[in-house]
Amino acid sequence: MRLPLAILAAALPASALAQSWTAKAGPGAAVTGQELLTDGSVLVQGVNRGTWWKLTPDNQGSYVNGTWSQIASMPAGYAPLYRAAAVLPDGRLIVNGGEYNGTSTGVWTTLGAIYDPATNAWTSVAPPAGWTTIGDAQSIVRPNGTYMLANCCTAQQAILNAKTLTWTAVNTAAKADINDEEGWTLLPGARGILTVDTNDTSDLKHTEIFSKGVWSFAGDTVAELPDLTASGGGSHEMGPQVLRPNGTVFAAGATGHTGIYTIKTGTWSAGPDFPTSSSGQLDVADGPAALEPSGRVIVAASPGVFNKPTSFYEFTGTALNPLPAYTGAAKQPSYTLNFLVLPTGQIMVTDQTGTVQFFTPAGAPNAGSVPHIGSFPATVTRGTSFMISGTLFSGRSQGAAYGDDYQSATNYPLVRVTNTATGHVAYAKTRGFSSLALGNPKTVTAHVVIPTNAETGASTLAVVTNGIASAPVTVIVQ
Repeated sequence: MRLPLAILAAALPASALAQSWTAKAGPGAAVTGQELLTDGSVLVQGVNRGTWWKLTPDNQGSYVNGTWSQIASMPAGYAPLYRAAAVLPDGRLIVNGGEYNGTSTGVWTTLGAIYDPATNAWTSVAPPAGWTTIGDAQSIVRPNGTYMLANCCTAQQAILNAKTLTWTAVNTAAKADINDEEGWTLLPGARGILTVDTNDTSDLKHTEIFSKGVWSFAGDTVAELPDLTASGGGSHEMGPQVLRPNGTVFAAGATGHTGIYTIKTGTWSAGPDFPTSSSGQLDVADGPAALEPSGRVIVAASPGVFNKPTSFYEFTGTALNPLPAYTGAAKQPSYTLNFLVLPTGQIMVTDQTGTVQFFTPAGAPNAGSVPHIGSFPATVTRGTSFMISGTLFSGRSQGAAYGDDYQSATNYPLVRVTNTATGHVAYAKTRGFSSLALGNPKTVTAHVVIPTNAETGASTLAVVTNGIASAPVTVIVQ
């Protein structure tokens, strides 16, 4: 039953009423798996296809009014759906594995490819030695900038040498279970990577941390989060885990329960349960969440495992408040959605259809998450690399999360240049980050190149991480 607008408004908290959805036509195909490049553009992939498109914001910095263009296709024979991916510190995008590869039959492929936006070309990437599966694997870029990849169907992980495209095996002897369906959350500083185990039938609440090269026990959740039974039944699915600026990780379960991990104490507490709808108990058996600039978390839930419709909630730190849904969400289960935090602070949503959605959250940016520019040149030359430095360039969170099927982290600095005379916006390309540690109080550096087509003259320059902009500084572009 569709509620009248007046009744629906009365049922939503006041904060939700200020939040809105905006639809945009896609590039002409059903798309998924969006990734934010370090030049401010967004790449999206055709569903179960090797074709990719780029969304470039307009000269006002708007992605809603931005333009689509097709980029190079992946190597022949590689068209992954549900796979690992990350933007590397050198600006390239790497993609590994795929539960599907251009067909509706699961193959858990070991194929991979890396995209260089400078040359608009993909290069094939061989799997780690001895791996026979990668599939719908999780991946992460660690604080030192190295990319770590999981094997979906074993306990194996490996670290990529981005220069040689070769792999080094990780010691996984202490891992309690295989990686299948688990998500990874980067913790602040050098505290490691948190995961909720989805295959440990001896302890259905088991969690682990990867730190200093080994896995160790990270405590039991209060309620069971993965869809797993002691006999090994269930889908083994899990929801997303999002690090918040207050030092807690919000974990959404496939059981309707949620959990909160407090990093300082290394302990779990129960979070609020998702409600029961007319279609059944809501949960996140695969699905996205994203950290809003305010520090609240938007999460997509649906009833049972892989069922529709999708509903949206905002985790405030204590409660799950309902949010309005966009037109079309009723036809989609949560697992088809993917979130990306844009430099505008909006959340870009794909749901494997031909339309893209943009969620505009309410609330001011979290004060403790604002980047700060320390040193910068007073005059910058288009097409020439220069260095900037500052603090919180990597933010306090990876931004968006999904789990094993997608990764779309944005914990790296973008540079937005605004011409003072015209107000026109251009994004520079950044690379070579000295650290990607979350919540890093120390000064870090990044290389910046202003595009050659940027407008010259007096301008302001701001660093943007996870949709939160620094105070602008004044520069002359020449």
